[in-house]
Amino acid sequence: MVNFVAAQKLLLHGLMKWAGLTPQTVEIDPMTVMNMWVPLSKTKAEDKNKEKEKPAVVLIHGFAADGVLTWEFQVGSLAKKYAVYVPDLIFFGASTTDSSNRSPAFQAEMVVRALGKFGVRRCAVVGFSYGGMVAIKMTELWPEMVTSLVVSGSVLALTESISETLLERIGFSSWSEMLLPNSVKGVKAMFSIACYKKLWFPDRLFRDYLQVMFTQRKERKELLESLVISNNDLAIPHFSQPILLLWGENDQIFNLELAKNMKECMILNTRDHPDKGLTWNITCADEYFYQKKTCADEYRQLGEKVILRGIKKAGHLAHLERPWVYNRCLKEFLAISTHANGAS
Repeated sequence: MVNFVAAQKLLLHGLMKWAGLTPQTVEIDPMTVMNMWVPLSKTKAEDKNKEKEKPAVVLIHGFAADGVLTWEFQVGSLAKKYAVYVPDLIFFGASTTDSSNRSPAFQAEMVVRALGKFGVRRCAVVGFSYGGMVAIKMTELWPEMVTSLVVSGSVLALTESISETLLERIGFSSWSEMLLPNSVKGVKAMFSIACYKKLWFPDRLFRDYLQVMFTQRKERKELLESLVISNNDLAIPHFSQPILLLWGENDQIFNLELAKNMKECMILNTRDHPDKGLTWNITCADEYFYQKKTCADEYRQLGEKVILRGIKKAGHLAHLERPWVYNRCLKEFLAISTHANGAS
């Protein structure tokens, strides 16, 4: 019997190739292998110097899907102007390791080392949920590499107090219970929390998703356990890059209030400008009007800033629920931040 999710992945692989990307298996070290979708030109020696280098953008997926399923609506939108890289994090897709390290910092290091195999020295990084924590670690530990950061539905770090509060609010006893479901009922509950609107899919589709997407369960449970840190271990990093927090206004997991608090923390720890934020009149919410010239001028005047934009009628999966609005916000930010800092 055909697994519809597996068939969808094959279709998405074709769309990725149509957008100019190709899958590559990267041996980072003898213990670690990472799968990554990269621009086709990076695999052809004769093309590397012919085409003008595009700015690099790295898309890092969340916990309940791999890179292709997470970013299916973003790759094609970005690929014309950017060199897009889509890694599968360790223990997702074909990426694996014999290392016992399960931290977001380890995931970040593996992404950075894999990108280095393709000559990426500077890049913009976009991270969703779990991938947002990995993207933040990349920005913190490799500031000379990350030119700008976009985070959706995530936190700076998952402390014990934040974890307890969030789990109590969404009605789960642990992150494993939510993000590693073992039944159709569990998959439905996960999507019910993650989506703004209820999904009217047959049980067959949820069963197919459960079968395809939740492999390597033991290792993924260890990843979730390593996420939660002591309140005393929280250290807010200093950022020098422009940062966009792009949020679904109806996110039930990491709500908009949490995003506002994270913005304030980031502003207070942004180098050179500790007490200022940049406000955009942007079209992320349909009611707002955005003038690009004004925004660009303001950005150049104020320097590196932290921006929060909410997307109406979208939950945790804003990039899938309202992809056109999400992509428009993302591309406007990348156009300005890339022009100012460069990413190649």
